[in-house]
Amino acid sequence: MPSHDARDLNLSIGKEALKPLYEVKPARVLTAYMFEWMLILGTIALANRYFSVWTYIPAVLLIGSRMHALAVVMHDVAHFRFLNNRKLSDFITDVLVCFPMLIHVDGYRRNHVSHHQHLNTGDDPDWVAKEGRPAFSRPQTRGQFLGRLLLYLIGYQGPADLRWMARRIGKDKKGRAEQLQMQAFYALLFVALTVLGLWTQYLLFWVVPFLTSFMMFQYIRSFAEHFGDLKYGNLLTATRTVKPFLIERVLIAPYNISYHLEHHLYPAVPFYNLPALHSLLMTDPVFREQAHVTRGYFRGLLQEL
Repeated sequence: MPSHDARDLNLSIGKEALKPLYEVKPARVLTAYMFEWMLILGTIALANRYFSVWTYIPAVLLIGSRMHALAVVMHDVAHFRFLNNRKLSDFITDVLVCFPMLIHVDGYRRNHVSHHQHLNTGDDPDWVAKEGRPAFSRPQTRGQFLGRLLLYLIGYQGPADLRWMARRIGKDKKGRAEQLQMQAFYALLFVALTVLGLWTQYLLFWVVPFLTSFMMFQYIRSFAEHFGDLKYGNLLTATRTVKPFLIERVLIAPYNISYHLEHHLYPAVPFYNLPALHSLLMTDPVFREQAHVTRGYFRGLLQEL
């Protein structure tokens, strides 16, 4: 099994070069949260005003992509890359991201830390949960992979993923405070949707994107991160970095999440410093020669299937 610590790879990157990359800028997270919610609400307003199948389908895709972007930023918060006050950091993220998506950040954190500590092994909860599922089978043809994406778009695969996610979440023991916060959030949401008469809009512009495009984008990225043509005996080849094209950066890899290999090497580096980390690592001959870097999700990843 590969080492899970960049220090064991004998890279030539010094501590002084890395130090500035660990700097946390809370405003970047808050700005991202506000920007993504503005996009979601603006898309809903426009699609409502000019409602047709030609506006609704793009709205579903765009809203799902912005949900995905919120989840990517939440991932940084799970690594404590937000506020020094961790309770406030988690509360803001729960309200703005996690509760609307039926999870809570601390539960995600416990699962995700274990994933980092036991990458691609029997003790990695992500690996155990996905290994053996047809969606993550290997080898997999391009047709099988693209067919899976179609199942997401027609609304079949997303609910199945939600049931699978619910079983995993059900094993996580929430604290009393988390339980009360979640219950209060859902109670307030129910009252607000009922009083304002927004249940139809909620179903059309939140539930449908959540179960279709959001789940699809999550699946594509999840598959790319740890499956496909990878060699698990070395951390540099056990996960991949993807250099996305522009449309892929918007839909599949927002906020530099495609630098996944760099993230596993140095998980304390926040998302806005990952491009600089990649450039720094590319100066090291070992990383440059061995790192698994793919150009594009659809062009590069499909070639590797």
